[in-house]
Amino acid sequence: MRARKGALMQLIGVSKIYQMGEEKVYALRDVNMEIHEGEFTAILGPSGSGKSTLLNMLGLLDTPTTGKIILDGIDTTALSQKELAAVRGKKIGFIFQMFNLIPSLTVLQNVAMPAIIANQPKEKAFEKASAILEEIGMGNRLLHYPNQLSGGQRQRVAIARALINDPDIILADEPTGNLDSRTGHEVLRRFKELHDKGKTILIVTHDLEVAKITKRTIHVADGKVSR
Repeated sequence: MRARKGALMQLIGVSKIYQMGEEKVYALRDVNMEIHEGEFTAILGPSGSGKSTLLNMLGLLDTPTTGKIILDGIDTTALSQKELAAVRGKKIGFIFQMFNLIPSLTVLQNVAMPAIIANQPKEKAFEKASAILEEIGMGNRLLHYPNQLSGGQRQRVAIARALINDPDIILADEPTGNLDSRTGHEVLRRFKELHDKGKTILIVTHDLEVAKITKRTIHVADGKVSR
């Protein structure tokens, strides 16, 4: 099955059900949505709304109980775990609230790691990582370690890491949640710059101010999606 023309990702009748004893709990209920190439979208909802579960579906980190997830024409629900990991590594770049940088690796090594995992030659991976870090103003921090950076600098490194494999979609989970207001605005400005360059970006957030910078907002409440 292929996605409708223009849709980079489709969720078709997606539900996620957890069995709690004799009770079925719906974390997501019959979600139908599309993400189009070049979109800048916020997924907005309070804690417990199903937002995190939806994030896991969009990032191919979890599989639905029912329904299909189509990414760039690929029915991902039909893939093995190994195939799923390969598609995820190639097509989705992740940015996390807690940065998720490896403390024992330098900035350059952290950014190059996804490319190395994707079997790019190390020399090419480091060259590309260096160029991306230079572009986002971190070229003078290549040999620093995460604990030598500010929160904003760590998040810029996380953005660079998400870009290294030139993914189709950048998925950011509460990317300003651990940052002060000024640094958070700087990070959001970086996202806007990426969108202006044509990147497809989804920001998962509970913050209305973050959602305001995007072009589209998808609301999640009680496991249901509305626009």
